[in-house]
Amino acid sequence: MRLPLTIGTRGSPLALAQAAEVWQYLARFDHRLAAPNAVKIEVIQTSGDRFLERSLSDIGGKGLFTKEIEEALLCGAIDIAVHSMKDLPTILPDGLVIGAVLPREDPRDAMMSPIANTITALPHGAKVGSASLRRRAQLLHLRPDLRVELLRGNVQTRLRKLDEGEFAATLLAVAGLKRLSLMDKSSAILSTDVMLPAVAQGAIGIECLANNDAVMALLDAANHTPTAICVQAERAMLRVLDGSCRTPIAALAVIDDATGLLRLDGLVATPDGKRIERLQLDSTADQARQLGKDLGKALRNRIGECFFFAPTHLPD
Repeated sequence: MRLPLTIGTRGSPLALAQAAEVWQYLARFDHRLAAPNAVKIEVIQTSGDRFLERSLSDIGGKGLFTKEIEEALLCGAIDIAVHSMKDLPTILPDGLVIGAVLPREDPRDAMMSPIANTITALPHGAKVGSASLRRRAQLLHLRPDLRVELLRGNVQTRLRKLDEGEFAATLLAVAGLKRLSLMDKSSAILSTDVMLPAVAQGAIGIECLANNDAVMALLDAANHTPTAICVQAERAMLRVLDGSCRTPIAALAVIDDATGLLRLDGLVATPDGKRIERLQLDSTADQARQLGKDLGKALRNRIGECFFFAPTHLPD
């Protein structure tokens, strides 16, 4: 494996914190990487970072956070790419694979608000900032009176707008707040019964060229199997649902420590939150992908084909 190892990442404070976490993590499996100059972090601006005044559904979806980074991988400008797994489309470009995922951080959402510490305590008609249709749908299902308006940007930008009084509350991933040492800004951590997280929320993935044997060997050793199993189930469900940024979808897979069984909790909603379908299925961990497909099909049958914006074919 050539050194320095070049890591491609977005340039937000959270993305850089995740890249540094990956560096430290991989150094546990190849001690050469612990040297100060053994790794180079290459910041790559993505389309999703450039167009912050419009919702992702209007400008092309999640792939806008990964396209330019994946292009750098394919042309050899970087050796590995670091992604928040929740930002990664379910179908990767030919020649690229997720070689490893790190142990998952807390997948839940947190609420930040200067005036309330629960969703129910927010004033009637309160203005809540969010760029997530998933959060919007679940919020409106609980509180139809809330005004949920677009709020994009990095974590610091969203917290600043909250401090300036533009919004009564916002929701952010606990994982991101922890990685930025900003958990003190949280008013409450939301139960997954109240706010089911995004698919693969809290998981960091490392993408690389499938034919880079040296890097693949390192990542294979570093891969955290329990997290990989849970993420595989969630992403398989998302793929069956043709998940896009126009469809509120949530999921969380957990391996039961006592039985070893894998439980997948999945949700599909209408964007206005008036209708939510939520189901759970269990299986053995070695059937993670099939479990995701089965739950996705069950949810699709429950809510009906006419709901989905995307094509309705089911992947093999």
